[in-house]
Amino acid sequence: MLEVRELHKRYGDVVAADGVDLTVERGRITGFLGPNGAGKSTVMRSVFGLVQPDRATIRLDGEPIEEAQLRRIGYLPEQRGLYPKMPIGTQVEFFGRLKGMARRDARRSAETVLGDLGLADRLDSPLDQLSFGNQQRVQLAVALVHDPDTLLLDEPFNGLDPVAVTVLAEALRARARAGAAVLFSSHQLDVVADLVDDVTIIAEGRVRAAGPIDGVRRAHGEPRLRVRTIEPIDWAHLADLAPDDTTERSARFGVDVDGVAEVLDRIGALAAIDEFTFEPPTLNTVFAEVTR
Repeated sequence: MLEVRELHKRYGDVVAADGVDLTVERGRITGFLGPNGAGKSTVMRSVFGLVQPDRATIRLDGEPIEEAQLRRIGYLPEQRGLYPKMPIGTQVEFFGRLKGMARRDARRSAETVLGDLGLADRLDSPLDQLSFGNQQRVQLAVALVHDPDTLLLDEPFNGLDPVAVTVLAEALRARARAGAAVLFSSHQLDVVADLVDDVTIIAEGRVRAAGPIDGVRRAHGEPRLRVRTIEPIDWAHLADLAPDDTTERSARFGVDVDGVAEVLDRIGALAAIDEFTFEPPTLNTVFAEVTR
């Protein structure tokens, strides 16, 4: 696993990281969340030595991060570092060779990875002839070409359409299923909630919540009452109860246990109730609470 312990970093008077602890386990996907300026990129770049922390212990499978460990890590930066005029097949091969791969192995892996990402027919296309989403797929291919067992991805879903998000998300799931440790930062909390096993949330350089996503959701914020009805219902009749996440036959309410009976009585007066359950708060709700 990747372990970051007690990472501290200041830029003058600005505290970018104040004792950050982060664990990324093999076979699991960890979402790394926080507002802009929270310190996410500082922590991720510290793993590679792109940022020199003031103090930290950073290990991969118990070993300090040195050249051998760096070759096992795939990194996707928030800002692209690719060559716009170079054919993408040649480009991904080139980055594989920078990781120590033989030319033939790098070429074979580049073709395989780009094919898996839906770009098999664009190997000879210069990068600048591809759409934004396809360019992001090429950047991911660069991170994957040397078959890393640890992935660090900084805002990989920025600006992508739903199809590209689905392709990249499945690529990350496949790597985790193969035993890789996957860490990615994102502001798209709906994507995070559907994709990750674990989550670490930081704000102002400090970890505010961390652990399996279901446990983090249960630990922060009040559960919400979910009610499903047999017939469609117009939830506007219950606007004073502030229903959210509504569909024709379901809605969610913020209510304590003592108020459940009243809510159910009022809904039952409008339509027959099929079922009701308590749900943990959404990741959006947790994020807002712990970064407040």
